[in-house]
Amino acid sequence: MNDYLISFLVGGAICAAAQLLMDKTKLMPGRIMVLLVVSGTILGALGLYQPFLEWAKAGAMVPLLGFGNTLWKGVKEAIDKEGLLGLFKGGLTAGSAGITAALVFGYLASLFSRPKLKQ
Repeated sequence: MNDYLISFLVGGAICAAAQLLMDKTKLMPGRIMVLLVVSGTILGALGLYQPFLEWAKAGAMVPLLGFGNTLWKGVKEAIDKEGLLGLFKGGLTAGSAGITAALVFGYLASLFSRPKLKQ
C-alpha cells in the first residue's frame, strides 16, 4: 500500500509542477513537455534518476521524466554496443514501444472524439 501512495504522490507532484509551469509562466505545453523529457535524460545521465525511480516506483516512471530516462538508457546501451551509431538509434529503439502506443492511442482517440482547434 505504501508503494501506491508514494507513486501517487510523486506522480501527482510532477504533474502539479508541470501544471504550475503552464499556469504561471508563458511557456507553451510543448516546451514544458520537452523540459520534462530533457530533465529525465539529464537526471539519468548524472545517475540520479535510478535511485529516484527505485524510491518513487511508477510515480517516477510514468510521466515524461521517465520517457527521458528511457531514451538516455537506450542511447547509453547502444553507444556501448555499437559506438557512435548508437547515439542516433539507441533512443528510438528504447522508446519505440512508448512512441508507438502514443501514436496508436492518439489515433484511436481521434476516431471517437471531435477535436477542435483553439481559437
